[in-house]
Amino acid sequence: MIIQHHSHDLPTATGIMRTSVYRPQQDGMFPSIIFYSEIFQQTAPIARSAALLAGHGFVVLVPEVFHELNPAGTVLAYDDAGKDKGNADKWAKPLESHDSDTQALIDFVRTQDYCSSSVGAMGVCIGGHLAYRAALNPAIKAAFCLYATDIHSDTLPAEPGNNSFARMADIAAEIHFIWGKQDPHVPKEGRLKIYQQAVATGINYQWQEVNAQHAFMRDEGDRYDPALAINMYQQAIALFQRTL
Repeated sequence: MIIQHHSHDLPTATGIMRTSVYRPQQDGMFPSIIFYSEIFQQTAPIARSAALLAGHGFVVLVPEVFHELNPAGTVLAYDDAGKDKGNADKWAKPLESHDSDTQALIDFVRTQDYCSSSVGAMGVCIGGHLAYRAALNPAIKAAFCLYATDIHSDTLPAEPGNNSFARMADIAAEIHFIWGKQDPHVPKEGRLKIYQQAVATGINYQWQEVNAQHAFMRDEGDRYDPALAINMYQQAIALFQRTL
């Protein structure tokens, strides 16, 4: 499908959140995917991923995940300064604020005449965590979580008892976990901890560990695996076509 792109400044509980929307040009109502970025926000690789998904018949929303902490339109570079700023933002924003952002995105979808009522979530790196976290919201029907950081370590700020790992049992959506075996950010022990929790809680999940490094989906840099990335897009599209 040919797609179009526009942006909206959405009200949230913690301020205005700029959100990019990628969607088919043709008329109709399409299911939505909230696509959560890395700590760098909407970089060129994230925009290309969103466009690819939209071209398969989805409305794809890319929120600025740290909108409270940066001017609207901020994109961090893939360098040490960008990494340091992004990580500082990650540790400064509580999970409860991400939850209210997700609800604002769902509320937006429900008011658009080009959106159906079906919503899924997808993300990479911290965005994988946020897609997992979004699945705590009953409106989210499926989540595709790529190398989700900080679930196993409980390092993101949250109110007592509201960390993402402990709340896994509250997820009703179908959730797919994708991990790189050579990813130092989620080591073998961390993956095992999450897997055992998924088994213990009885959630509806699928699990894959692939021979890849962290950020293997990002089509810039020396960790990109094009063949594996294409396979992941195909799996994500199949999940959302089936569930949404």
